[in-house]
Amino acid sequence: MSISLTKGQTVSLEKDSGLSKVFMGCGWDPAQPKKKGFLSGLLGGGGADEIDLDASVIVFDAAKKQIDLIWFQQLKGKDGSIQHSGDNLTGEGEGDDEKIHVDLKALSSEAKYLVFTVNSFRGQTFDEVDNAFARLVDQDKNTEICRYTLNEKGKHTGVVMASMEKTSSGWQLTAHGTPTNGRTAEDLAGAALAVI
Repeated sequence: MSISLTKGQTVSLEKDSGLSKVFMGCGWDPAQPKKKGFLSGLLGGGGADEIDLDASVIVFDAAKKQIDLIWFQQLKGKDGSIQHSGDNLTGEGEGDDEKIHVDLKALSSEAKYLVFTVNSFRGQTFDEVDNAFARLVDQDKNTEICRYTLNEKGKHTGVVMASMEKTSSGWQLTAHGTPTNGRTAEDLAGAALAVI
């Protein structure tokens, strides 16, 4: 059964024994515009704009030094253990808009933190986004482990959604929902570092 996380909540992933392959699914919808007048509707002014958000993961070592970045311009991690599903330019449709697959067993031994971010490449703000979420799924069992739904709106263009940390007792995940600004994952590296 999936756990619904609140901002700042941490959950241990060790109860999911044998966890080896996971993916972080991120989704969002364009915010529906406020009702406009009759003429505006006839002239095509009533629909929601497409929202181009980008999900990324920034990998840090134990010294909190960035060692990898997987995003729409680099869809595969350096060691091949992390794979991005590719860029979704609209946010339309049900379910995950972008996925980041992680093979925890093949992940570099240097990797201690995985920080998952979402940013608006076109500079659209989160006031223009509805239903943004991040969910961690056990890929082998095809079951959702936990989900964090972002409820905050604002003029920011990026969010640090969640992070995974490798501890002495195994992996744990923390929901952050930290607003920040930036149009690429590279712009969000400082905010990602700040949450670990």
